[in-house]
Amino acid sequence: DQHLTESTGELASPFTERDVALITYGDSIAGDEPTPLANLDKFLRERTPDIFGIVHILPFSPYSSDRGFSVNDYREVDSDLGAWSDISRIGEHTDLMFDLVVNHMSAESPWFSQFLDGAAPGRDFIYEAPDGFDTSHVVRPRSHPVLTEFATADGPANVWTTFSEDQVDLDWSNPALVAEMFNIIDLYISHGARLLRLDAIGYLWKESGTSCIHLPQTHEMIKLLHTLLEVRAPEVALITETNVPDRENRSYFGDSDEAHLIYNFTLPPLTFDAVLSGRADRLVEWLTTAPPPPPGTTLFNFGASHDGIGVRPAEGILSADEIDELVALTHARGGLHGEYDRHGEPAPYELNISMPDLFGGEDDPLMPERILAFHAVVLALAGVPAIYINSLLATTNDTEAFEADGVRRSINRGRVDFFDVPYPGDDPWRWRIFSGLCTLVRIRRSSAAFHPEGAQTVTDLGGVLRIDRTSPDGAATAAVLVNLTETNAVADGHDPLGPYESRWLL
Repeated sequence: DQHLTESTGELASPFTERDVALITYGDSIAGDEPTPLANLDKFLRERTPDIFGIVHILPFSPYSSDRGFSVNDYREVDSDLGAWSDISRIGEHTDLMFDLVVNHMSAESPWFSQFLDGAAPGRDFIYEAPDGFDTSHVVRPRSHPVLTEFATADGPANVWTTFSEDQVDLDWSNPALVAEMFNIIDLYISHGARLLRLDAIGYLWKESGTSCIHLPQTHEMIKLLHTLLEVRAPEVALITETNVPDRENRSYFGDSDEAHLIYNFTLPPLTFDAVLSGRADRLVEWLTTAPPPPPGTTLFNFGASHDGIGVRPAEGILSADEIDELVALTHARGGLHGEYDRHGEPAPYELNISMPDLFGGEDDPLMPERILAFHAVVLALAGVPAIYINSLLATTNDTEAFEADGVRRSINRGRVDFFDVPYPGDDPWRWRIFSGLCTLVRIRRSSAAFHPEGAQTVTDLGGVLRIDRTSPDGAATAAVLVNLTETNAVADGHDPLGPYESRWLL
């Protein structure tokens, strides 16, 4: 599954149908290996050896909060997870995707301590809002004040804190910071990163009186990074993470000169809606009207993730009442939801719930089939698909973790012991999900029709969704039928599909 040519190190093909990603924390798998990362390596080698071509290891640096996204030191691996050598061993058999938490870092980091003390280099790396800065139009995914006052050696400072008081924003208008971050990127490349995930990239630049999201300077910075990678490491791809409505999200493709991939944030809520409602019309309308990715780029298709299921990207496609119904269902099934500030009023931002619970719970005999139908859509569509490890392992709501740390997202971030990974003879529903997802991935990886840049046609057949794919050279074709209902369904003259069954016609 390595796509690097031996002679030049350049990609023979940027991505293929065999590129399916696993999204995981470094310690999502517990076990008896010396380090959590070694347990993850064992899981990939022994339980999913022919499944994933890419593994996205969520932030693995030392951190102070937000499960890794409050980075203390970009250059180090958290000793509680392992070492760079553990990551290198994973990279021997699976392509690596690293996080670049470029918008902010920990308030406990050395750089911020230097900022407070007025010492170099950190004193110039943190974004301090100048007097008179107009924040009245700022758009952000949190409701607490955007500026946090800190006492420094030079007096009070209003530090920009997009996400929390422990996450202080960096000042990308400072060339010295840019140079240092590029050095860190070079370090990640040297440790085998094939994809670099630009976390929360939309908030990178600040300008008084503006929304401070998606600003032109942010796009220019991504273009600069894209250009530098073309020279330094053309085999490395940039992927942007912007949990916003689809039109805004796709702007990060630029003219094929920004992101190589973008997170397809609109796909999860619309696919959940399709499976939960038994209708595909809104999903199909969006898929057939959204602009295609520019040449040389593609979508990163995913379902659940470590951050939950974003619903803001469904605004304007699902009605406010329909989004509220998803929120109500989430709470009825033991989950939670987060909000953001929309024009001075709170609005749903994300759903925090495990996939088994959202789709009916372990007592619902059709719950595993709903999960498989959902992922059949994700895996069949054009793009590079990804599966979140907790969905693969069929973990349920971890209410104890939420009650212990008060973090909503912890409800779907549970760890699983290597010896508790589903086996035949375990809970039948858990094995059905794990084995069923592995089977679907193998089918996708077996046909060039599912190449990320292959042609795609989607058709609403009532309660059945049809996805037709053709390889870029036209040599391979496939059709995928997905029954979105809890009853048998007949589509296109084929034999009846069982409840939530997907049929792959290669």
